[in-house]
Amino acid sequence: MVETPILTLHEIISMVASADGVTRLLLLLFPFFLLIELPMNLLIAAGVVRWYSRKMSTIPAAANYAPTVSCIITCYSEGRDVLKTLETLCEQVYPGDIELIPVIDGAAVNQETLQVIRDYRIDSGIHPRRHLKPIAKWQRGGRVSSLNAGLQQATGDIVLALDGDTSFDNTMVSSITRHFVDPGVPAVAGSLRVRNMRASLITRIQALEYFLSIHVSKTGLSEWNTVNNISGAFGAFRREFLLHIGGWDTHSAEDLDITLRIKGYFARHPLRIPFEPAAVGHTDAPVTLRQFLMQRLRWDGDLFFLYIRKHSHSMTPRLLGWPNFLMTLITGFFFQLVLPFMIVGYTLAALVLLPVQTLLILTTLVYLVYLAVTLCLYVLGLLLVSERPRDDLRLLAVVPLFPVFMFGLRCWGVVCTMNEVLRRGHEETSMAPWWVLKKGKRF
Repeated sequence: MVETPILTLHEIISMVASADGVTRLLLLLFPFFLLIELPMNLLIAAGVVRWYSRKMSTIPAAANYAPTVSCIITCYSEGRDVLKTLETLCEQVYPGDIELIPVIDGAAVNQETLQVIRDYRIDSGIHPRRHLKPIAKWQRGGRVSSLNAGLQQATGDIVLALDGDTSFDNTMVSSITRHFVDPGVPAVAGSLRVRNMRASLITRIQALEYFLSIHVSKTGLSEWNTVNNISGAFGAFRREFLLHIGGWDTHSAEDLDITLRIKGYFARHPLRIPFEPAAVGHTDAPVTLRQFLMQRLRWDGDLFFLYIRKHSHSMTPRLLGWPNFLMTLITGFFFQLVLPFMIVGYTLAALVLLPVQTLLILTTLVYLVYLAVTLCLYVLGLLLVSERPRDDLRLLAVVPLFPVFMFGLRCWGVVCTMNEVLRRGHEETSMAPWWVLKKGKRF
């Protein structure tokens, strides 16, 4: 029996350094793109085509399902911007009752937002079956405590968790609630778009990111029941199920946390979390590069806390089921936590090992591959998914910048993860006071 030789890291580096240019390109490009990212994008594209085919061949059901909907609106320092949220919820073309439950966190110091909500009146003649039930939390407790306070006052069968600075298309409620006809649906993910897209180049690129990663990707993933996250700014839940799992949990990134907790029932019950691209919310994205990086420092750092520290015990097919276990392992753990380090490592290796000419060829090749993938998903979303193609067509100008943007974002992901590993960065979030996070269970 012939023993298979085991290559050391030094031997592998020597092979790469001594190989010809084409071989080096394949060695550097192949591991982190073709093995994982290309199949994932093909899965998303297949899901989008499947969703579109099903949409074209299915006759819409009669809209006779109109349960009471409770909208928990978490407010902190929105000021008059909260009016956009309240007004767009009142203007919903939905025949059922809608409870508007704005929860003003830290109302003792958040007087402007509190006064705006107190002064708001719903004209029952113009907006019938709309009910305002404000809650003033005088001491600040963070977003999770606001959601749970609103949940205790909600009477609707369906609960929407919304941000106080998010506005909505007037068909949002009717689009998102129709999925709850199926008793196997505990939650539905809504779509988010960037409202201030024209504010800067950074917001335009984020608008494209939201379109590709939320509007298009979740449409495709939903077809395989593997939606990765229910956005904290806009998600719908069956109230009975929320109460069953104890509402939202302390700590940050409560949106991914509750998504993982819901998925923990998938292997035991035939449940699914659909994504509804026709249910659209509009939010403001960071305008400057610094604001954007600080936002992602919190978002991406929270991923390590959730996947490694808090939910590592539940990352099993016994709880999640095999499809969501594999999807969480790939899109959550690998893409978000491992791949950024691989990309930075490959980049540094290429800079050290390759001649300048070869390095330029490699960089160009990688860029063109990612550009082709981005362009394919963009065109697919524009033709099959987009509900406002004229607006999305304006994003074509920033498509060439998107691969560079994503490369920079992956590199920044290393900083975000290390900030959580070394400093427990999730405890420094602005989403909750430090004393609330300290009192929560430490992972």
